[in-house]
Parts: sequence; C-alpha cells; structure tokens
Amino acid sequence: MTTTTISGIAARHTLAESIGQSAGALALDYFERRDTLTIETKRDPQDVVSIADRDVETLIRARISEAFPEDGILGEEYGLEAGSSGFTWVIDPIDGTSPFVNGMPSWCVSIAVLYEERPVVGVIVAPVMREVYSAAEGRGATLNGRRMVLDGAKTIRNGVTGIGANNYVSPATVAGIIERLLEQNGTFIRNGSGALMLAYVAAGRLVGYYEPYMHAWDCLAGYCLVREAGGDFLPFPTAGERLTKGAPVLAAGPGTMDDLTFIAGLPRESASRAS
Repeated sequence: MTTTTISGIAARHTLAESIGQSAGALALDYFERRDTLTIETKRDPQDVVSIADRDVETLIRARISEAFPEDGILGEEYGLEAGSSGFTWVIDPIDGTSPFVNGMPSWCVSIAVLYEERPVVGVIVAPVMREVYSAAEGRGATLNGRRMVLDGAKTIRNGVTGIGANNYVSPATVAGIIERLLEQNGTFIRNGSGALMLAYVAAGRLVGYYEPYMHAWDCLAGYCLVREAGGDFLPFPTAGERLTKGAPVLAAGPGTMDDLTFIAGLPRESASRAS
C-alpha cells in the first residue's frame, strides 16, 4: 500500500463506489432479462456487445460528468473524452460480456481513476456474486468492506493462476503459456472476465493473472486493487495515445511474480514492484 496527499482522490473513490453500485444494478437488471437483448459482434463472433453495455456506460459517464466535469473519461464503448484536471476515468461497463449474454455470473463493472497516468482508484462490482472490490491509493483494498491483504504463502504450485486469451494473440502463444505453467506443476482457470480475475488476485483467490493483450479499461481498476492489497504488476502504458492501445497484463501476489513472468515468456526486468 502506498501513501498519498493528492487532493481529490478520496472524493473520486467515494463516487466510484456509488457509481459502481448503480451501474451494477442496471447491468443486473439487463442480465435477468438477457433473452430480450439484441447481441451484436465487434471484431469476431466471440467479441460481443449489447444495449446493456452501452446503457451502463452512458450512466457511468453521466454521473462522472455531473460531479467532475473537468475529468477525462475513457470507456470501452464510447472512447476517450479528454479532460483538464489531471484525472481520467477508465471504465468497462460490462467486462465479460460473453459470459453475461450466455447466462454465466463471471462478469463485472470495472471503474478506475488515473491521476498523472497511474491508477489511484479501482472499483470492481460483480453483481451476481454481490461483491464489491474497492481500492484507492494509500487507503488499502477491500472486498465488501473487509480489508484484503496478500501474503507470500501461495505460489503457482499450490494455488490457481488465471490465464486470459483473445484473438489478438496466436493460439501457439497461448499454448506455450499454458504448457510452461503445467510444466511448473501449476493449474489455471479462465472465466471470461480479465477484470474480475484481477480482482481475484487482489483477494488471494488467484495467485496471479496473465493475458498477453488487454486494454486499459479491462485492467487498470484491477491493478489498483492488486497494488493496494500488496501485490505486484507489469506496468501498463498510460501516457498519451498509449492509453487507448492494448498491452500485456500481468499481476501477482507476493513471491509469485518471478514464476509468472517466466511462464508469460517475459524478461524478469519487465516486471516491477507496484508499490
């Protein structure tokens, strides 16, 4: 956990929690009547979107703009609106849309706030599980109000690792990652929501998470949670245009970073302590 004296983080953290609850309730209402939704595809048949994604993002953007009109906002559905305050909100209205439209509970609302290009607030709401993960720089991380603190007892050999994949990455690359993990006597899951699996790292449910290509709206809230719970992560490029591009995402509990970096096929020096 870090300490900070930056004015405005606490107010944005409080707002992010409130918005997350409202957005989660709206998304859950859509989930419970998902058979009525029209599902569209984006890049490929596995990359889907619905009116639920768009309406939830619209709600989030409206709440942010009302409270902090000078803040920037980047969302998966409606892109980047630049701001002048130094704060930028990075939001995914429904991360895990494929599980969402197929009736599975592994989806969430993800809300991050950047200040000067680093994540200082992270809120992830998993409505079906009734879970709220919340963190702010210097204030620690919580799950439903209870503090999350990671220790080094779990490793890839006695815990579970999350692995993500999509069609930005070749099947051979993903196969190599899984092969190296299994060779190290590890095991893995993929639940369809990278943001939620990062929250699971912060909660100690997963020892780490790796995905070769993700976007900022998928990972930055989770990164804040992991850092404030005492974990490590691979820095995500947030400067300028890079914020809207994809990059590798890796987060781990204490003592797991070296193993996970090897499994990912990355040089050890590419990962840094995130505190």
